[in-house]
Amino acid sequence: MLERTLRKDRTEITFVLPADIPPGPVSVVGDFNNWQPGVHTLQPRKDGKRAVTVELPSESAHSFRYLAAGDYWFNDENADDQDGPNSRLHT
Repeated sequence: MLERTLRKDRTEITFVLPADIPPGPVSVVGDFNNWQPGVHTLQPRKDGKRAVTVELPSESAHSFRYLAAGDYWFNDENADDQDGPNSRLHT
């Protein structure tokens, strides 16, 4: 799930997943962090889910995927669209 918070010149995107699906650590990897795993690792929230927030320029588009333990890559089914094998979001 993607949560959006609009700011004056940027958009905060919060990437949200269930606490244990998939199990183990998960990071969001995309063009906004040079596809580097571990830069944006999802952390537990009070609501029982896990999430990480990334600030992105407003009116831009970004490709991303999730990377879980065991080199398991997967997409966000709630993304705005697809970009080849990647999820795509628009701010």
